[in-house]
Amino acid sequence: MNRAELADFLRRGRARLTPAAVGLAPGARRRTPGLRREEVAHLAGMSVDYYTRLEQSRGPRPSRQMLTALSRALRLTDDEHDHLFHLAGEEPPRRETASRHVPPGLLLILDRLHDTPAQVVTDCGEVLAQNAMGRALTGDVMSRPRRGRNLVRLYFLDPQARSLFPEEDRADHARIQVAGLRAVTAARPDDPEPAALVAELRAGSEEFARLWDEHEVALRHRATKRFQHPLVGLLELDCEVMLSHEHHQLLVIHTARPGTDAYERLQLLRVVGLQDMTPQSLGTL
Repeated sequence: MNRAELADFLRRGRARLTPAAVGLAPGARRRTPGLRREEVAHLAGMSVDYYTRLEQSRGPRPSRQMLTALSRALRLTDDEHDHLFHLAGEEPPRRETASRHVPPGLLLILDRLHDTPAQVVTDCGEVLAQNAMGRALTGDVMSRPRRGRNLVRLYFLDPQARSLFPEEDRADHARIQVAGLRAVTAARPDDPEPAALVAELRAGSEEFARLWDEHEVALRHRATKRFQHPLVGLLELDCEVMLSHEHHQLLVIHTARPGTDAYERLQLLRVVGLQDMTPQSLGTL
């Protein structure tokens, strides 16, 4: 681990960002350009003291998970992301699998969606980032261990994950999940991740195994979905999906049509759901 180079790289990465670039309010006048240390620490989900020690060349070696969080907070490019790993003495993630590094441009879009739920997921269903409205709608998925962030796994192995959807819609959600995973597995036959997920779900869920054997295939496109939210009730939302083919990632955005009951309830969620809301239920793609 090259502590001096790592510290310099972090300081320079912080200095080149503005609050607006990461979805923060500018606040009071700043003496120096860039983000404050506490802002980077908040974006990366670490303590200010820990981040400060990294910038002062006296911090412990960051974990791979922490490096990924720092890369996301500093909006690093793929090359910068790999460089950060090298400075910490770690091998960067392999590119032939779905990347868990969210590109800065995709994070910028996510940060600017203030009034609509959105999240970035891999094509296998792992949540990589959520905006505030996304957390208010489906729960803070990013606070869970990594295995608990895969929405396909949760949908079939955790009964609580289905509570966010009306009972009459759940069978259709299950079919969509399986058909999408089938398409991903066929498109990336040399990638062990989707194959391992399929094997796990076939062994752990009779429903998944039955649907898998039906061999339905369907990529995720625009759709209308209903959410049974514990605070604001039933929400019928339009689901838009933007693809990042290079990274095998999806930006999933849920919107409501102005003038509808769902639109009014979504505005209410923006008020009450962002105050002190930590729903336990989990969303789906």
